[in-house]
Amino acid sequence: MYQVLARKYRPQSFAELIGQEHVRTTLDNAIAANRIAHGYIFAGQRGTGKTTVARILARCLNCERGPTASPCGVCASCREIAAGGSVDVIEIDAASNRGINEMRELRESIKYRPARDRYKVFIIDEAHQITNEAFNALLKTLEEPPEWVVFILCTTEAHKIPTTIASRCQQFAFRSVDFAEVVARLEWVCRQEGVEAGPEELAVLAAAGEGSVRDSLSALDQAIACCGNRLDVAEVRQLLGMFSLESLHQVTEALAGGDSRRMLEIVQQLERDGRNLQHFCRELARYFRNLLVAKIAGAGSRLIAAADREQERLAEIAASFSEEDLTRYLQLTLDLFRDLQVSLQPRLHLEVGLLRLVNAGKLVAIEEALALLGSGASSPPAPKGPASPSSRSGPAPTGGRPAPRAYQAAPAPSTPAASAPERAAPPSTPAPSPIQTAEPAGFQGRLLAALNERGMTFIADAVEHASITEAENEIRFVAGREFQLALQSPELQTIAQTLAGHPVRVKVISGENAVNSAAPARAGVHDDDAERRALANPDVQRFQRLFPGSQVRAVRNLKDT
Repeated sequence: MYQVLARKYRPQSFAELIGQEHVRTTLDNAIAANRIAHGYIFAGQRGTGKTTVARILARCLNCERGPTASPCGVCASCREIAAGGSVDVIEIDAASNRGINEMRELRESIKYRPARDRYKVFIIDEAHQITNEAFNALLKTLEEPPEWVVFILCTTEAHKIPTTIASRCQQFAFRSVDFAEVVARLEWVCRQEGVEAGPEELAVLAAAGEGSVRDSLSALDQAIACCGNRLDVAEVRQLLGMFSLESLHQVTEALAGGDSRRMLEIVQQLERDGRNLQHFCRELARYFRNLLVAKIAGAGSRLIAAADREQERLAEIAASFSEEDLTRYLQLTLDLFRDLQVSLQPRLHLEVGLLRLVNAGKLVAIEEALALLGSGASSPPAPKGPASPSSRSGPAPTGGRPAPRAYQAAPAPSTPAASAPERAAPPSTPAPSPIQTAEPAGFQGRLLAALNERGMTFIADAVEHASITEAENEIRFVAGREFQLALQSPELQTIAQTLAGHPVRVKVISGENAVNSAAPARAGVHDDDAERRALANPDVQRFQRLFPGSQVRAVRNLKDT
């Protein structure tokens, strides 16, 4: 009977294990020093060797030469454990034996010594499926088992293991296997099987496993059944439902040209070919991620799970975009993939999502707009659009920042106030200067002069909008609530005492209409003055030149808010 590659080439010793050096080294040293724990938790993603290491550890403990880190593989114990028929190595599927009754039976069987071997090893697979009641029934036994018992709990969801169980075991975190190591393992298996496979085919199979050796070997098994003893990368991609780099590059070409129609045609072609739109969106997100990594780290980075030639192609494509654009595209694609999970109209969601990518490429960053406004440029930057053939064939911009965008020159206005609202001053009239209002007389005038001389403009503004009444040892300020905090300043108390010539107490009284009742005529003057000063401000005039047709509809004095 045929045996699948994942089982046929399953590691039988620590030397054959790949990608889990930290686990192998720790267990080797523990066996050599005879420091074998009674409980282990092997946690990690699927297909990384948890159950395999548990079986190897059982062979190391029960080998006739053991305990040894290098089991012989020929004794009866090693052969029976490898075949899964050992009486003293019990493998339990916790997905179907998860209740308290099964744990009670397990607890009863622990009392008896091994039938032949040195240790009685219990390998509990998918341990997170065990119920809380069953775990509680196992607590005491797991804490103080007999000397001949070893528990090995394998799980893909370690966070579901109760802390009372985890604290009684040694925990090992199995990592996803590196892309290069998976490719090397697949290449070795292909040589053993007499299968011809190039770097691109092996890279596609390794990427399909996503760090799982078992998944990659299963994909290889499927590819051999489809293509025979000579693999073809196009057939392998089609078999696994993966998209080629050139098919995904159609999206970036449409983005570079700002072609919304092309995006809709891509979705129509996917529908016509019967492709899974969610899977396409996931592959597109991975594609943008690889482009972003290629932009940051360059070609040949270990952060990209792809062959060398594909990495070079990714670097060429990424050179046409800025790092900010690729980050924005990746985030939008991830949001689109999340929405597609619950969408009743996936095609409409995908079309809208791809159109959002095109529109995002035409946006101008707020930092650039503010920088342009501050530099005094006469026109806003032109939005991103289709690049001309000559510009696309030229050298790609280098660095993480985008190339300088072209700016469209606008005719300079004949006069600075040509585009201002009708109520603004005529062009021939020079820019009005602030109205010099008469300073208040008496104590209030002297107090304002002292505050302005010391640069305390905030307190001086509050004093100017307050009504002041002098008594023998008290000065009362009647002002609105917005000025009370400034009037209660200790600096104002000190200056008032200096001007009065004797100790006085400053008292602030709330008066909502204090300003209006004190100077009703002055309010209208200040409103007109604020409007004229706002329209004469150089930044306001520059803004009006940048955006012709803009109007200042209202001017609000922030001091009165």
